[in-house]
Formats: sequence, structure tokens, C-alpha cells
Amino acid sequence: MASTNDLKNGMVLNIDGQLWAVVDFQHVKPGKGPAFVRTKLRNVESGKNVDRTFNAGTKVETATVDRRTMQYLYNDGTSFVFMDTGTYEQTEVSPEVLGDGANFLLENQDAIVATNEGRVLFVELPASVELIIAFTEPGLAGDSATGRTKPATLETGHEIQVPLFINQGEKVKVDTRDSSYLGRVKS
Repeated sequence: MASTNDLKNGMVLNIDGQLWAVVDFQHVKPGKGPAFVRTKLRNVESGKNVDRTFNAGTKVETATVDRRTMQYLYNDGTSFVFMDTGTYEQTEVSPEVLGDGANFLLENQDAIVATNEGRVLFVELPASVELIIAFTEPGLAGDSATGRTKPATLETGHEIQVPLFINQGEKVKVDTRDSSYLGRVKS
């Protein structure tokens, strides 16, 4: 248990049996009436955001979230298998929990796996990853002045939009949050 006066960004609370991460909080002390704490909370499982106000000093239940850097090993057809590099313990993550992150996973890649009481809550990938273009139409020399793009399939099988001058076999940097092309990677 913790007091609402002890809240910090990133802290995970257990409210009505659901886990909520504190995104933002503000202590408010109005001229009239008691002080209160205005918070923005994000549901850890669904990602839904809500605003909630607590009276100052109210006790809230905190949840212990264990965040560990793990290495992605393989997909066994039903789940993604990660290994804790310190203990060599393997953890299975369902495709529903991983979500769009599966589009950017390569074997032996590191990610942060967050668990609560043995249950995987979410997987945090790096903000950007470097992947090879597996297939795209041939590039056009000198066509870098326009902002036009073409589809390209990454080595993971995910399709993104890249500039016209990008060729098959090139390594590119991709944003894992919105699948956007960030630039070429020099070898």
C-alpha cells in the first residue's frame, strides 16, 4: 500500500483488480477545500487511458511489476519464446500480448518483458530497429527529391513504405511504434 502523495510516473497501481500505470499526476491544493491528486492512468493490459482524481493521502494498492531484459529466441507457432539472459529461464508470450511488436522481432534480439505474479503484461521493444529489405521493386537513381514512397517487405515479413531510391538487400532503420521508415543504415 502507498499513499497518493507517494505517486510517481511509471508506478503501477492495482485498482479494482486491474493494473493501471501512472502516466501523469498532479498534486492540487485549492484555496478552498481539501487537497487532491489528479492522475492520468493507462490500463496495462488494454492500453486504455483514463483520468482519475484521488483525495490527498488516500491509500492505493501498488502492484509489483518485474521488468527484465530478455532475448527473443523463436516462435513455436502458438507463442513467442523469450529467455532471461541471466537465469536462462524461458518465458512464453502470446501473440495477443506482443501485438504489432511481432513485426519487428528477429531471433536473438533483446526486449524488455514486464511480468506481474508470473503473468506477462507487455513487451517493450527498442524505439527503432535495423532490418534488411527482403523485397521491393528496383530503385530509381536520382529520384530522391520527391517525397514519393513504395512498399517494401522487411526480413520479418512486415511491409512498410520506403523512399523510391531504396533497393532490395539494403539495411534500413524502422520505428517500432508506427512502422515508419527512419533512414538507411551505413554498413
